[in-house]
Amino acid sequence: MPHIQQLSPHVADLIAAGEVVERPASVVKELIENAIDAGASAVVAELQNGGMSLIRVTDDGCGVAPGELPTAFLRHATSKMRSAGDLAAIGTLGFRGEALAAISAVSRLDVFTRQKGAPQGASLRLEAGVPGPVEPAGCPEGSTFAVRDLFFNTPARLKFMKSDSAEGSAAAGLIAQIALSHPEVSIRFLRDGKEELHTPGDGKLLSAVYAVRGRDFALGLREVEGGGENVTVRGYVTEPLAGRGSRAMQTFFCCGRVIRSALLTAALEEAYANRQMKGKFPGCVLHVDLPLREVDVNVHPAKTVVKFVNERAVFSAVHHTVRDALDATGRDAVPPSPAPVRTAAKPGEGFYQTMDAKTFREQAAPSRDKPRTPGPALSSNAELGRRLTFRDSARPARTPQVPPEPAPQSAPGAFASPPEPPKSAAPEPEQTVLPAEPAPWRFAGEVLHTYIIAEDGTNVWLIDKHAAHERIHFDRLKANPEPVMRQQLLAPLAVELPGEQYAVLLENLSLLEEFGFEAEDFGAGCLMVRTVPSEIDAGLVRETLEMLAEKLLTAGAADPSAARDAMLHTMACKAAIKGGWSSDPSELKVLIRKVQSGEVQFCPHGRPVKVCISKYEVEKMFRRA
Repeated sequence: MPHIQQLSPHVADLIAAGEVVERPASVVKELIENAIDAGASAVVAELQNGGMSLIRVTDDGCGVAPGELPTAFLRHATSKMRSAGDLAAIGTLGFRGEALAAISAVSRLDVFTRQKGAPQGASLRLEAGVPGPVEPAGCPEGSTFAVRDLFFNTPARLKFMKSDSAEGSAAAGLIAQIALSHPEVSIRFLRDGKEELHTPGDGKLLSAVYAVRGRDFALGLREVEGGGENVTVRGYVTEPLAGRGSRAMQTFFCCGRVIRSALLTAALEEAYANRQMKGKFPGCVLHVDLPLREVDVNVHPAKTVVKFVNERAVFSAVHHTVRDALDATGRDAVPPSPAPVRTAAKPGEGFYQTMDAKTFREQAAPSRDKPRTPGPALSSNAELGRRLTFRDSARPARTPQVPPEPAPQSAPGAFASPPEPPKSAAPEPEQTVLPAEPAPWRFAGEVLHTYIIAEDGTNVWLIDKHAAHERIHFDRLKANPEPVMRQQLLAPLAVELPGEQYAVLLENLSLLEEFGFEAEDFGAGCLMVRTVPSEIDAGLVRETLEMLAEKLLTAGAADPSAARDAMLHTMACKAAIKGGWSSDPSELKVLIRKVQSGEVQFCPHGRPVKVCISKYEVEKMFRRA
């Protein structure tokens, strides 16, 4: 058995650093949170080359005493805890005392700091966690941390870093979340010398949302405020019609801390039940506050996962607060006026029907030999006019209508007779109907505007029309060697995306162009789209790009075949008919033929497109078998 020995301090520090510092975004998060804990009202974060060459965070907080600078970079050194009892009520963002030690262990770090009212500041340089001497320095009040050459001494970690744009976008996403968590702090973010974010720091959450998420997102929000059982919920949620194609716009905070929580996600989306289209997700910026002793934030090194003492109370508070806000939206809105209902009248009470020329001649010919009085005859002509008028007005005219010649006026008391058909008119040829080839199945209908019903004599088939149509599109797109047909937008469309989605699309602009999207970087998380595939509706461009980004993130953009399949999946999904749409029976019969022939068996995601119920199973349900 190998001998047990204690790791060297250097190796132990590197292992500890790996738990806290995963990528440049982790460094940015820890430094900004430390600045907020220091009471800063303004924070500036700067990145170069995605943060791999430089991360600089400057704040106007309380600063660090010169004599305490070396201690600040020791493991488990912190100013935010004093005893074990403090763990039960943590109100600061940082508390473990590992962030600065972990960051300095895998970088070259310089710190400049000056306490408020102090005549001068101090500086310290560390390399791979080894500190130099503390020296006096002239600097403004607050602190500046400059982290250079991240992971220079850990090549195993360095090789797993993504491109500069991807790492920078990940950091930008975290900075945006922190800005939303503390709207009272002005946060400015610069990447490679270009400003990408600047929040006003006026304490208004909507101002921060406007700066971070953009105008379009901010205008589609509904304010939320409420709670119960010592849980307070406040913030903003999207209107049901402003749903997104993914959960990327859902942001939750607990006691000022950015968190990920399946519980809060479920509570939010449950409040939108029966209000939002299937496949759409609400967006939100929600702050959940509760007594510090009822939440445990010490369950994850990155402090992004928390545990609640009373999960039921938290779920209920979020669910009911959001639902009440959405219900208020419905009460405030003016309901549309119902369309007038047209009811069929009884015969003799204005019941009109259309007829063709042949039917009219057949009905009018026997009446020529019948004696009639002026009243009924005029009534018959008037009704004929009303019938023709009703038939013509029921459909839009495509060509100019020529008014009929006015009928000659009869003398008073004369009998009116219907017009005789032209004697020279040739008899109408009878149409020859070619017998249709009998299908091995019968189209029986559609249920729930989603599932087609067909039978083949011994089995009943339920077919998912969206899944079947999506597969047909996917196979066609994949087999087509020709370039995707595209359409030029009348006006370029600016699409704002969250950090990681923006980054992955930016890395795959050539792949987007291959499939019909012509887009370019507009800066600040925005893509300017000029051309889209002809099969994608212009109103679905934003949603389609969001779905593409999510697929590329999960499929792995580095794998060309997986990336292309992800693109094809999304395009096929968006071009296919949707569940809930009304479909023409002829369209549904085509889908049945494709499915029953075996050409379509599964949707591109692997789900079955049809379910078979045998005659025996049906009869067994009704106790016939």
